[in-house]
Amino acid sequence: MDSLTVERAQELLERCRGRRVAVLGDVMLDRYFWGSVTRISPEAPVPVVDLEEEEARLGGAANVAHNLSALGLRPLLLGVIGEDTAGDVLLELMARLDCETHGLFRQPGRPTTEKIRILGNRQHLVRLDREVRTPVNSAVIAHILHLLEETPDVEALIIQDYNKGLLTPGLIAAVLSLMRQRGIPVLVDPKQENFFAYVGVKLFKPNRREAAQALQRPLRTIEDVRWAARQLREQLHCQAVLLTLGEEGMLLDEAGEQQSYIPARARHVADVSGAGDTVIATVAAALVAGATLREAAALANVAAGVVCSQPGVVPIDPRALLSAIFEMG
Repeated sequence: MDSLTVERAQELLERCRGRRVAVLGDVMLDRYFWGSVTRISPEAPVPVVDLEEEEARLGGAANVAHNLSALGLRPLLLGVIGEDTAGDVLLELMARLDCETHGLFRQPGRPTTEKIRILGNRQHLVRLDREVRTPVNSAVIAHILHLLEETPDVEALIIQDYNKGLLTPGLIAAVLSLMRQRGIPVLVDPKQENFFAYVGVKLFKPNRREAAQALQRPLRTIEDVRWAARQLREQLHCQAVLLTLGEEGMLLDEAGEQQSYIPARARHVADVSGAGDTVIATVAAALVAGATLREAAALANVAAGVVCSQPGVVPIDPRALLSAIFEMG
């Protein structure tokens, strides 16, 4: 794998500032409730959490947009939220980041997707999900296509699929067709339901589990992973597959190039939540700045290590990213 210098990373981070990248996907609100546990409930054998702190953060596709914003880009977030309190909170969080919110369609009767995490003594005890997965209505699809057609300065599109009902086969086909016509690269973080719908994209970024399920074969060894990445790239006719391997790093399979294995860079893993969002946002930022796919993957790998060292879903900090590259020598 080609080495990435601090100077080159800094150049890419400077060149991506102010660029417009669209993010289409399932938007979520992450809620955290922290407290201490000193006793067991008399009502059932479960811990009682004395609540000390709570926080709301951007999740799902909104976390991808947060990462882009943290890197200095101008994200256009396209998705659906409900006409509810969670939707209000999500819009407020976006506004605090000075991120545009006109790409978010508020669908009556559909709740904003929420993931509620309860932690006691800093241990994750339970997660509550509030969501519906039914396909969105035609008004949402029309809103998204209209915005993409009327936004001329989009330089890349990230599709963040969590199987929550936004990315219907019809919307996927229409968006990919529009992006091909305009010559805009598409990067995809897939989920199982529409896994093979993303034909011809620039970058396809599944994780090991998703790839194994899609190909119906366990991916235990690095040879299995190499085979899977090549198989997916050929089946999807895409330019590259970036297969993420958690604590083992990632593998890049690029058309016309030798495969590149990139070892993980995290020194201490506190929480892997949101690392995939950081990876695809960093790759997109680097690509619009003129990076090669190898450079973009290397930068994203370091970024994933940085966010994994922190608890909860957090965006990448460019200064921490450069510091981590510097420490790598």
